[in-house]
Amino acid sequence: MANLDNANLPYSLDAEQAVLGSILLDSKLITEVTDKLNPQSFHVGLHSEIFGVMMQMFVTGQPIDIITVMENTVRQGAFDNQADAKLYLAKLMESAISPSSIESYATIIAEKYMVRQLMFASNEIFDLASSGTEEPQSLLDFAETKIYNIRSEKDITGLMPIKSTVLEKVKELSEIAANPETYYKKYTSTSFERLDKMIFGLAPADLIVVAGRPGMGKTTFAVNIAVNVSKKYRNKKIAVFTFEMSREQLVERILASEARVETDRMVKGDIDRNGWKKISEATEFLSTLEIYIDDTPSVSVGEMKAKLRRMKDVGVVVIDYLQLMSTGGKHTNRVAEVGEITRSLKIMAKELGVPVILASQLSRDVEKRSGDKRPIASDLRDSGTIEQDADIVIMLYRESFYNKETEFPNKCECIIVKNRRGETGTFDLNFEGEYYSFTSAEFIHVSEY
Repeated sequence: MANLDNANLPYSLDAEQAVLGSILLDSKLITEVTDKLNPQSFHVGLHSEIFGVMMQMFVTGQPIDIITVMENTVRQGAFDNQADAKLYLAKLMESAISPSSIESYATIIAEKYMVRQLMFASNEIFDLASSGTEEPQSLLDFAETKIYNIRSEKDITGLMPIKSTVLEKVKELSEIAANPETYYKKYTSTSFERLDKMIFGLAPADLIVVAGRPGMGKTTFAVNIAVNVSKKYRNKKIAVFTFEMSREQLVERILASEARVETDRMVKGDIDRNGWKKISEATEFLSTLEIYIDDTPSVSVGEMKAKLRRMKDVGVVVIDYLQLMSTGGKHTNRVAEVGEITRSLKIMAKELGVPVILASQLSRDVEKRSGDKRPIASDLRDSGTIEQDADIVIMLYRESFYNKETEFPNKCECIIVKNRRGETGTFDLNFEGEYYSFTSAEFIHVSEY
């Protein structure tokens, strides 16, 4: 395998110079290229530094011209002195033959950058495959990730200087300051008001664990959120991986919740005319939603990731449930295997940029406790890494499960034991088991947090 010679990598010197020169001639033109280019898009190191300075000046509201750029590039070490800076910047301005064509120049730079990234990725894939140390499935997952990152325009260059990240963050903050609503648009509403208030909604790359003992409603809660998202964000696709029940069983629950027809009546076929009317209307509506269900048993995280990559505009991923998943590899114990799964799911959420809701069992230790059986973080079954890898951990508790005489039989406490973005605490929902549905709990006291 030939080493990649940096000097022979594809790039367009003319296009790079023309973009920078055009911005120096007319600073407003920088807005035409910020969505296509970043400093790493430029192959010539000096051009990368100059564009980085320009972007920093743009997001902080500084005027951009040959004098201001000269001062800032010298200050940041791109040039040794002002004379050298002024001479080269003037040369760039002379290269800008047609500033109105800046978008075309930017497209050329972006395409050359993508080709270079493909060459680097191919080199890495070849080297890893040649080493003979990776299993075929792991190698395939590595290759798919590399290509997917390039296709989705994610930076895969590895270690990056902090100034690049700070620059992007300042740009984001300036957009939020100009329009605060852009902050909330980053998050996906669950349509449960109290939950959204505590966690701000579902964020891209979040791993949200919904845990509970059998019968507490963790599957129902996770699927309710998925359906709520699909209703609210019609342009987003929802992916549900179910290992516990079949596609038909899960759809039956969703249909019961939407039609408000008791599940036992549906199972028995004991449905009156009004019930059929509601089922018909619910069926017609649900058919318009972009919800996809996979009930394939023993799907690995790698296979799951590959399926999701082939989907566009994925809004939320639901997995039911963790303890039924397997890596397919050899492990000394189940704790280590579960730890590998949760780490892989967190990486998947980050790579795909989508929130992943993962249902998980709690250990039987909850049942052994006398008195208060509300779950705590240490009750997560099989592995402490579940809490470690998760961004948010929600535990469900229904008093009626243990005490049939409770004053509020439908009350479900949602206990947030971990929240990377905010406070932990408890809020209440109304659980309607006959419909497999959670609703807001206006009729019961809501816990303070």
